[in-house]
Amino acid sequence: MRIELICTGDEVLTGKIVNSNFSYAAQKLEDYGFSVKWGVTVGDDRADLLAAFLKAGERADAVIVNGGLGPTVDDLSQEVAAEAAGVPLVLNEPWLEHMRAYFEGRGRTMPDNNIKQAMLPEGAEVVDNPIGTACGFAVTIGQARFFFTPGVPRELHRMLEKEILPRLLEKSGTQSVIRLKRFHSFGIGESHADSLLDGIEQMVPDGSLKLGFRAHYPQLETKLTIRGATEAEIAEKLIPVEAEVHRRIGNFVLAEDDETLEGVVLEHLAGKGATLAIAETFTGGQAAARIIPLDGAEGVIVRATAARRLEALGSALNMDGALPPAGAPLVPETAEAVAQAVREQSGASHGLAVLVELIDEETSGPNLSSTICIAVAAPGGIASRRSRLVGNREWIRLGAVEMGLDSLRRFLKDLPIKEKIDFERAAPN
Repeated sequence: MRIELICTGDEVLTGKIVNSNFSYAAQKLEDYGFSVKWGVTVGDDRADLLAAFLKAGERADAVIVNGGLGPTVDDLSQEVAAEAAGVPLVLNEPWLEHMRAYFEGRGRTMPDNNIKQAMLPEGAEVVDNPIGTACGFAVTIGQARFFFTPGVPRELHRMLEKEILPRLLEKSGTQSVIRLKRFHSFGIGESHADSLLDGIEQMVPDGSLKLGFRAHYPQLETKLTIRGATEAEIAEKLIPVEAEVHRRIGNFVLAEDDETLEGVVLEHLAGKGATLAIAETFTGGQAAARIIPLDGAEGVIVRATAARRLEALGSALNMDGALPPAGAPLVPETAEAVAQAVREQSGASHGLAVLVELIDEETSGPNLSSTICIAVAAPGGIASRRSRLVGNREWIRLGAVEMGLDSLRRFLKDLPIKEKIDFERAAPN
């Protein structure tokens, strides 16, 4: 199926806002086995929009238009869609009532200009948007089925997954049920994961399983897209495949599907009745900042201490004289001492130290060299690791935070904090 994405709006065209909706939609379509053939960005101009719609109607089978469904004069998608389809605009009474109820539920009166959002091309199919006032709709222009979506990201996300993808699957004639299974990992690269998972697709002989990867530093996302006639059939197909993925790279999988690393860490701590204190250098406190906003974190995180340099962190933890002198190389034993100190002084059951040392702090650019030492302390023992990371400052900061949280995850699951995969051991029999 030939699919085109059209994004509208002067702000998008001029770069005043980043067009994240395009990347999200294209990636989501790819996850479900569809490829975007064309991507077009058009400003808030009637003639340009009309030309784009007519051109897309000639060459595509399905078109997703994003933006231009608001109540203001520069929101033109409904009007231009009607012109391109050769039909008049008509008032959709059910959607008008939906909008009025939406405003009333928030203690407000609907402004008159919102009536514009209920004006749709005659014969258009409503594409439901339960979390906003912009009415999505579908209409045929030329040979293509057009799906019009609002520019608000969370509204687009829901409509694409719940409304548009099922319609595209039906239109394409493929099996009607599809599931995306995701594994989020750290510490293994895309090419290595691809080698380790070689042959996974052949575990489903009918060819309905597709393996894919998406690297978004510092994590790697491994994706399994599987089709079937029913949810039960898909579940049956996935059972042995998921087990094999865990057998080959399981220790490196830090979360699955919509889980996050910080959420998994918090769940493990809460499940053990444990508490946590964190000490960080160079990271700006980002390790703690990823856990603290989560529901339930207030009963687990008892202290978070961050400093630019180790000497300042030592002073905050009353460790003067207990740390190596300034200029001494960063070693795992130092991280262990910090993790133990923050744990004991805070009364937490677990202490996490994430320490970063830039080799040449006066330099800048993309090739900074750093030493990262991580340690986790608990009543039953302590574990640490030392790594070297090269990149710009943000790259190093992100890598150190991810390494720290993943080391804590591993410690809580009784896994080695640092591990390398033995390919022969992990390869299939």
